[in-house]
Amino acid sequence: NAARDIHPPGYYWLLAVWRLAAGETEFALRALSALASVLSVALTYALGRRLTSPAAGLVAALFVALNTFSITYGQEARMYSLLALWGAAGMVSLILFVQHPGRRTALVLAAVNAAGLWTQYAYALVMLAQGVLVVAWLIAEARHGVRRFAYLFGVYVVANLFTFLLYVPWLPNAVQQLTTWRVAGVEPTPLPEAINQILGWLTFGVTYRYSSPGSFAIANILLLFGLIVVRGYGRPWWRMLVPVAWVLVSVAVVLALADFRASNLKLLLPAQIGIALWLARGLWVVWHFARDEMRRQGAVVSPERMARRAALFRGAALAGGVWLVFNLIAGIEPLYSDPAYARADYRLIARTIESRQQPGDAVILDAPNQEEVFRYYYRGDAPVYSLPPGLGGSDEATRAAVVNILNAHERAFVVFWGETERDPNRVVETTLDARAFEVADTWYGDVRLASYVMPDETLDITESGARFGEHITLVRYALSRETVAPGDVLQVRLDWTTDAPLDERYKVFVQLLDEDGVLVTQRDSEPGGGLALTTTWEPGDVVTDLHGLLIPDDLAPAHYLLIAGLYNLNEPAARLPVNEADHLPLQSITVEDVSGD
Repeated sequence: NAARDIHPPGYYWLLAVWRLAAGETEFALRALSALASVLSVALTYALGRRLTSPAAGLVAALFVALNTFSITYGQEARMYSLLALWGAAGMVSLILFVQHPGRRTALVLAAVNAAGLWTQYAYALVMLAQGVLVVAWLIAEARHGVRRFAYLFGVYVVANLFTFLLYVPWLPNAVQQLTTWRVAGVEPTPLPEAINQILGWLTFGVTYRYSSPGSFAIANILLLFGLIVVRGYGRPWWRMLVPVAWVLVSVAVVLALADFRASNLKLLLPAQIGIALWLARGLWVVWHFARDEMRRQGAVVSPERMARRAALFRGAALAGGVWLVFNLIAGIEPLYSDPAYARADYRLIARTIESRQQPGDAVILDAPNQEEVFRYYYRGDAPVYSLPPGLGGSDEATRAAVVNILNAHERAFVVFWGETERDPNRVVETTLDARAFEVADTWYGDVRLASYVMPDETLDITESGARFGEHITLVRYALSRETVAPGDVLQVRLDWTTDAPLDERYKVFVQLLDEDGVLVTQRDSEPGGGLALTTTWEPGDVVTDLHGLLIPDDLAPAHYLLIAGLYNLNEPAARLPVNEADHLPLQSITVEDVSGD
């Protein structure tokens, strides 16, 4: 199932070995990512120690450990925490190569970079940042003579050639996948919003909105201080440049792709380590700023004055660091309590389908790269179809596949995720909404589970002409039957039209009331399963709106009244008037006794 993914197989190979020892429970499979994330924290300390100081290394490691960006992907059975680990290891290897250029360090750099490329294509961002740093280093080393420059340049080129040779077996697959992976139809995020979101995720994590406004100002000030070269501490300018180049190169490339989306942010997870190192260096510079500034000015001041200034800057550094840590900690709890950050619950989705499925059902995964995780949990008997077929690209092939499924099955459970990229024209959903009756849909994190029933060919059509509000008319409606049993799905087709453009979005409700007017079941949805919004209706056009009303299993045999109506999306109590009422009676429905009593 993992082979259907676009990503290189490095993570999956490692996971296959890992599960031989750890097992296949959720904890065991996620533990590999957790381990990679913890090791990334350790390597962050190693980087900070080499680039700045042991204290700065500890601060940077703390920033990474508390950042909900790294926490989120350190808890998922995906390759992104391993990407961050290889990114940190790649930078450590580069620093070792710069400090001790030679065949051994070049070999280590080449091997780590190859491992990163086999893990995720986005590792190329790390290598690009390495290239910028190496160019700056070689320019500085050129003063030692042409021979040394040529030697260092040659060793670095050989290291990259070795990386290329290690990656050659996968290169044809990479070219094929990256050139056929379709993301058309997705609206990019505006540049100012994209920059703000990137800085928020890198600095404070996915829950950065819980950070105080002042925290971003403090972070920006520390980033500026991090650009200052402090003299007298044996730290060359190149070490200052490492986290800066790492962050700026990665962010610039992602933005330059001109299709930035929030879903791309996980590709910047290694750069989160870079910004933690940059912030930690900024704190370290502020801590030493007073004495360094006096050295710059050659000032002769009293020890007491120097001590006061040093205490002032150290106090500012301590306060800034504590404030950043406080805001990082503040973002952790919402990661688990705020519904906006709820994870996709495929376990519950699979269990829900298993509990409801019947002979003749089908399961459709809209975006085939769900199959890996869905099949891990799913133990049902219904066949599973991944759509669009292959990597997508043919709407006609997708539409034909959906029609074939509808013809072969009586009901379908559809798991929608990632369809904006894999099925940008919503062919799967529009075909389902045009040919089947949606019974229900529920969100599980950012994944939606919808259920459909295939149409009854004997729909009883009734002309209506009922006027809702000033402009909307129910042209006709049709029902699948007047007598149903508990557990059945009553199919309701509503044909709408308008005589003027509509500025408001309205939801359609279909309800079943008992003899006392008490609601017993209902279905609420924007027209066309949410794809035919009332604001898009053209005057004179007829909009077909299909609803599947599930009859509760425990509903008592009796006569019930089926009603329909519309209400404002933002004001559910504001129903459109129809015939001096707030709903239209459609039909008396009889729920029959199937117990035999």
